[in-house]
Amino acid sequence: MTNQTTLIIGANSAIAKALALQVIDNNDSHLIVVTRDISFYQHEKFSHCKVISIKDYQESSIKTVVQAIGEDEAISISQVFICHGLLHNDVITPEKRLQEFSAESFTEILTANTITPMLWLKNLLPTLKGKQACKVVVFSARVGSISDNKIGGWYSYRASKAAINMLLKSAAVEFSRTAKNIKLISFHPGTTDTPLSKPFQKNVPENKLFTSEFVAKQLLQIVEDNKVDGEASFLDWQGKAIPW
Repeated sequence: MTNQTTLIIGANSAIAKALALQVIDNNDSHLIVVTRDISFYQHEKFSHCKVISIKDYQESSIKTVVQAIGEDEAISISQVFICHGLLHNDVITPEKRLQEFSAESFTEILTANTITPMLWLKNLLPTLKGKQACKVVVFSARVGSISDNKIGGWYSYRASKAAINMLLKSAAVEFSRTAKNIKLISFHPGTTDTPLSKPFQKNVPENKLFTSEFVAKQLLQIVEDNKVDGEASFLDWQGKAIPW
């Protein structure tokens, strides 16, 4: 008998941790987490989970992790959450004007938000495809919507999220022929009270700044409600479609 398994990648983010806790509390799914920092998952609550430490997100490391996951034939992955995301760090801030655009910063943001999630999808595909319905969620953002861009700015972050959306769209077309059991979801969590959004929260209405626990609960329900239909969906925290 196979175990229904949830796989969380980039599991050190606030939303990823909230997802992991809720999956464990539901007691209806085996859990695998992949993260560079496993300290949060040393709690006894996760004693029955498979916690995989990864040194970096180069493709060679990704391949090693995927190989380890695939070796357990009893595991049947039914949902995957790819939680990577970079908006700012000690040296990168979102551009307010074109003169602030930097090739180095753009490359770093594109790697985190676009290239790394696609490397996971590429390498996981042989493990995920089959008879078991599987929903794969990649964290995107509403600012990645080209048609919704009315105020400009944030060049690198917007472009990286628009790029992951297009890549997921293209992958869904391919999967509709070759991996019909997989549903791709590009997810906008809303403004969540995490380190990623912290510098930009002052203008967010109080009822629009969400906890990680709330977003995780919403996301798990969205995944449950969406059927495998051969298409990619771009959805917000309410489960509402966002224009591409």
